[in-house]
Parts: sequence; structure tokens; C-alpha cells
Amino acid sequence: MTIAGEWYLALAAVLFLIGAFGLLVRRNVLVMFMCIELMLNAANLTFVTFARMLNDIGGQVLVFFVLVVAAAEVVVGLGIVVSTFRRRKGATADDLHLMKG
Repeated sequence: MTIAGEWYLALAAVLFLIGAFGLLVRRNVLVMFMCIELMLNAANLTFVTFARMLNDIGGQVLVFFVLVVAAAEVVVGLGIVVSTFRRRKGATADDLHLMKG
């Protein structure tokens, strides 16, 4: 019994919408990063689904590059968040203007 590709695409859409909603609603920087990662993983699921449906490896290659970009984003983003947390006890997205110098 195999699951149809449409179910994977529907799951990816739901995951992307949850991530977008969380990104727009929450002000905590760490939660915002997790929502961005959720959106990137939804895009990865879409790429893998289309690669499986079309019997092409191109989607899986794109997933590799998206994972590399996501890892770089986490490194830079967490560096900024740690720097902000050192200056203030809590950090929200509105507190990032402190990084101006």
C-alpha cells in the first residue's frame, strides 16, 4: 500500500501554513527561527514528493541545497540571537534594533 503524492503535498501545505502563521504571530526570535525551519522543511517535502512522482533525482538535489542554506541561516541567526540575549534578559523581534551599534 503506497500513499499518493497528493497527501504529501497536502501535508507540506499544512506545515508551510503553520510555519507562516507562527512567523507572523509570534514575536520570540527562537520561535520565529523554528517557524522558518518548518517552512523550509515543508518546501523540502514538496521537492521530494515531486522527485518521487516524476522519477527524477533533481528534487532531492534541491533538498540538499536547501538544507545547506538552512544550516547557514541557523548559524548566523543564532549568533545574532545569542548576542542579543547577552545584552538583554529576553529577546523579541523588536529588540533586534539594538544590534545597530
